[in-house]
Amino acid sequence: MTDIKDWVLASANKGKIRELQDMLGGLGINIIPQQDLGIEDAEETGLTFVENAILKARHAAEKSGLPAIADDSGLEVDYLKGAPGIYSARFSGKGATDQSNLDKLMSEMQGVPANRRYARYQTVIAIMAHATDPTPIICQGTWEGEITFEEKGTEGFGYDPVFKPADTDCHAAELEKSVKNTISHRGKAINQLLEKLKHKTL
Repeated sequence: MTDIKDWVLASANKGKIRELQDMLGGLGINIIPQQDLGIEDAEETGLTFVENAILKARHAAEKSGLPAIADDSGLEVDYLKGAPGIYSARFSGKGATDQSNLDKLMSEMQGVPANRRYARYQTVIAIMAHATDPTPIICQGTWEGEITFEEKGTEGFGYDPVFKPADTDCHAAELEKSVKNTISHRGKAINQLLEKLKHKTL
């Protein structure tokens, strides 16, 4: 797969960092968050998850000289025409927090009936062997579900307290980490990634 054991992770999201480190831990790769190397976040100017994942990975690879992995994820709510989408982390504006984003989402969904609350998490993971890699590895995962009427659970991060996956009987924030990492959008993308890494040398 690779002789390079250090990869830089293009994210400052602590929840994302934990999940990716857990999921990739068995590869013998040392995942280094970019802030540990003094690398600031790339400007996310893309209009899709794919564009932003590549932008972030390229920026981290260029600044570090290491292979880079980036994850761009978000929640798509059908009633909101796909919002918050690529703006999920900053849905409530500058200085947004998980709670302020949740509050804005629940405000937007106030009065929406159960049969119109369909939503899904999306994630795109991009890996670039170097900053000019012309064939980055791209993996995508989707987790279908719905927006609930109340918050439940203390696990996970982001919109997990109000997201009820279609394949569970509880909120995402009530799932044990090991279960979530297996069935989530990010877990599905990582499984694709592990398969693709068998056929590419970094």
